[in-house]
Amino acid sequence: MLKKLKNNTIICGIIVFGLLLVGQIFLGKAGHFFANRVKYRQIDPYDIFARISIHHAVQMIIAIVIIVVLSRLLKIHFYFQLGDVKKGVKYLTLFTAAFIVISIAQHILMYVNNRLPNYAFPLDGRNVIGTLGFQLFLSGPAEEVVFRALPITMLTYAFGRSIPIKSSFTLEVILASVLFSFAHINWCLRPLVFEVNYFRLFYSFALGTIQGIVYQRSKSILYPMLMHSFSNVLMVGSGYLFKALL
Repeated sequence: MLKKLKNNTIICGIIVFGLLLVGQIFLGKAGHFFANRVKYRQIDPYDIFARISIHHAVQMIIAIVIIVVLSRLLKIHFYFQLGDVKKGVKYLTLFTAAFIVISIAQHILMYVNNRLPNYAFPLDGRNVIGTLGFQLFLSGPAEEVVFRALPITMLTYAFGRSIPIKSSFTLEVILASVLFSFAHINWCLRPLVFEVNYFRLFYSFALGTIQGIVYQRSKSILYPMLMHSFSNVLMVGSGYLFKALL
């Protein structure tokens, strides 16, 4: 596959990948910078949804500004549109149905093995609505803009075209999923910390790849956003439901 690419195209792709990684780190730090300066303890005393909501909102706003500038300068399309509605709704429906089954099955197994999650906060209305509200309205939109629309489009531009690997898998989607997985690694230079949860890494890579494929095939960021948000709500909400009932 790479042999078919010209040397200058490969170099351009590597440079863009590196810039995307640096930009991803910058967006994360910018999100934390603003989140740490907002007083939210009165509405979120357990620090479980307000800080991360501000963090994601800041990331998304900056990323959208970057996308607007790039789309005008480079004359490229980031698929902020309905796209192929028929395909998008089909993928969204199949994905959501599968994730309902997966979420319930996983929590049944956790219950059987006495491994249901323990929460460091009461499951009252404020905490449940706050955390699920974040998952529904911000997790999908923010992360799909940052980790799907921006990197996939820019990598495709760098390569000069979409680079197929096999079937619906493309090089730019895989590389974007690598960036998404990297965002789920806990690392720091001072002090030196590098902690990897391999299940979380695989999980983010797999879902990122699926959502990236849907982004390209539907030509819309909307359906990956909804898939991302729905899967998070189903997973978090199932934990709350099982804990409350059992």
